[in-house]
Amino acid sequence: MPIRKYEQLLKPLTINSMEVSNRVVMPPITTVLANWDGSVSEAMLAYMGRVSSSGAALFITEATAIHPDGMETPGMLGIYHDRFINGLNRLARTIQANGAKAMIQIYHVGRESRFQLERGRAVAPSALPGIYGIKPRELQLEEIQQLIKGFGEAAVRARKAGFDGVELHGAHGYLLMQFLSGLSNQREDEYGGNFRQRARFILEVIKEVRRRVGQDYPLSLRLSAEEYLPGGYGIQDMEAIVNLFVQAGIDMIHASFGTPASPGGIVCPSIEHPAGFSADLAARIKQRAGVPVIAVGRFTRLEQAQAVLVREEADLIAFGRQHLADPDFFKNALKGRDDLTFECLACNQGCIRHLYLGKGIRCAINPVTGQEMIYPATSSARPRRVLVVGGGPAGLSAAWQAARLGHQVLLLEQELEWGGQIRIGARAPYKEAYGRWLERLAQSAVRAGATIKLGVKADKDFIRQQAPDVIIIATGAKGCRPAIPGIDSPQVVEAAQVMQGEVPVTDHTVIIGGGLVGMETADYLRAQKVNEVRVIEAGSRSPVKKFTGHGYLLHQRLQQAGYSLCLNARVVKILADSVVIEKEGRKELLSPVKQVIIATGSKSSNELTQALDREKTPYYLIGDARQPRGILEAVEEGARAAWNIE
Repeated sequence: MPIRKYEQLLKPLTINSMEVSNRVVMPPITTVLANWDGSVSEAMLAYMGRVSSSGAALFITEATAIHPDGMETPGMLGIYHDRFINGLNRLARTIQANGAKAMIQIYHVGRESRFQLERGRAVAPSALPGIYGIKPRELQLEEIQQLIKGFGEAAVRARKAGFDGVELHGAHGYLLMQFLSGLSNQREDEYGGNFRQRARFILEVIKEVRRRVGQDYPLSLRLSAEEYLPGGYGIQDMEAIVNLFVQAGIDMIHASFGTPASPGGIVCPSIEHPAGFSADLAARIKQRAGVPVIAVGRFTRLEQAQAVLVREEADLIAFGRQHLADPDFFKNALKGRDDLTFECLACNQGCIRHLYLGKGIRCAINPVTGQEMIYPATSSARPRRVLVVGGGPAGLSAAWQAARLGHQVLLLEQELEWGGQIRIGARAPYKEAYGRWLERLAQSAVRAGATIKLGVKADKDFIRQQAPDVIIIATGAKGCRPAIPGIDSPQVVEAAQVMQGEVPVTDHTVIIGGGLVGMETADYLRAQKVNEVRVIEAGSRSPVKKFTGHGYLLHQRLQQAGYSLCLNARVVKILADSVVIEKEGRKELLSPVKQVIIATGSKSSNELTQALDREKTPYYLIGDARQPRGILEAVEEGARAAWNIE
């Protein structure tokens, strides 16, 4: 039954001389796992070996630079010299060994690289700054010809390395797209002008690549079908010229969208975006192109992809971040076991944030991603008695991994539910998937053999009685209550109480703290149709950054609801029906105020460690109990604690 359910998705498809066995694609995701010189590393091979075991029919490797100055950051792949061929051959064979086809994406970063800009090596169609605010150098005509030649030479190396095809990266604000966009290309020569004229560089690159690799070699072009920027090009512009790319030699269009400068981080859509939200762009490209089209857009489940194919909006579906969250999602679905799959949360903590920090790829909910080299796949030769204290993400991750390795695991959680602060945060609008993730995590721990006891508080006497070989402290963090006159008034409540429905909400509310907890609490109130909510934040800027997709949309929703965010302000007194704030040295009375919600951050809850230290009992301290941070750090520290048990 499950296989019949995905009939369209499981049909083979021919792309030039290449046949793929199904319609599932792993698109390019930069890993920063290459060696510092751009060559393929053992870590990259291990990562790709695991990811490409998913069952997807086509894997397109990450953006690979055709020129030394075209690499966004060290740790990315290069293909600008023959010395890269042997390593790239190993990468292609790693993918193909899992029964999939391997394409390689080639590109030039252009101006969108802080690394290249700071070393004075960044180039672009015009000397206009991009997202980093630093001017690149304008390319000369001779240099343009050299780059066109460089793309052709890179494609030849890709074929020599054994890849089944090549994809040109003409999306997401990189060099090919920089020529296409009037916001970055204001040249007055033959490579500038109207939209059709600005496409000349891409067309000449396609023709050169096709000339060098022959007619039978599959070529894909990844495009941002729409720029999503004021003054940028739209889908109607792309519809008018996409057939020219096909005539020049393209066999497949990979229909993406946006640039790093597009509002709300649309290139890496947040959890607010439904699966396949951009399928209409792919459909419009498909109608004009006449070649297979790949749709992208936060796909996490096969039925989402099947629906797009049935509607004939695309021919293939890209599952990017879902491959990082759980490479077994495809196989699980075909077995009718979606309940085993960890769904991508679109949090962008390990896949996108790490890229901008120049760090190797991670996944916030999958500790294996990017750490395949150290991941212990087999059971421990020396099973130990492991006590995990705390049932938040860190503790559940530790319990799952320790039990998987054959250890006898007991997890204690003093609350009557697991999940810690994430369980509360999952009640915010659009974040239901976080609750499902916690459920999967706990189920995985129990399935692996861990015992979870709720409503039990661990103390030194209990630990002494249990006599565990290993203790993992994951007691999380607790909210901070500021010392403000009136803070103990009956109308003052904690954000957690509100989010869990323990106290009724009311109009005329003040939230103290404009971080993620405060802003998501305000969003919760918005969903409850609460009127007049004011968020008071001491900082000069919102801690919730608008350049992230979730942050951008969160600010937008609160603004549309008429809620106010008061920066550079602090609450100095809470009265019976009002609040006194101080802003820029002046006091202001906010009235009426019927409820005050405390959302002023959290501090580590690790009192148990003091007793263990006194008795010189060794332990691992992980997650927020060590220092309040994000899901990625909690999950990774939990897993590493389990992996390091001796």
